[in-house]
Amino acid sequence: MPNRSKDWFLQAERDLDHAKASKTEGRHEWSCFAAQQSAEKAVKALHLHHGQEAWGHVIARLLRELPIDVNEELIEKARVLDNYYIPTRYANGHPEGPPFEHYGHLQSGESIKYAGEILEFVRVKMA
Repeated sequence: MPNRSKDWFLQAERDLDHAKASKTEGRHEWSCFAAQQSAEKAVKALHLHHGQEAWGHVIARLLRELPIDVNEELIEKARVLDNYYIPTRYANGHPEGPPFEHYGHLQSGESIKYAGEILEFVRVKMA
């Protein structure tokens, strides 16, 4: 079976670009979700790079399951991103109001920053 780690990483980069564009457009809930997806796909790329499959959507767990050491601070940043997987998209993810009312430039900026740090970690480890 061919190693598709590069494909996963290239899609992670594109998802991060989507997060940035969504932030610019004021679609902060989608920016946060796209940043989460970017980081998730990047970490899955690193798993594939090491010859193992990874399942699930919890980035912090995916980082812990890597066969390499991962800084605890990066795992904490992944935990922040993990919180953007469901409530950014579903109306019942918050006690009231649609998702877009719960996210703004602070959350999208933070999610883009953290996802970018995870992508850089993966880029270095895959080099």
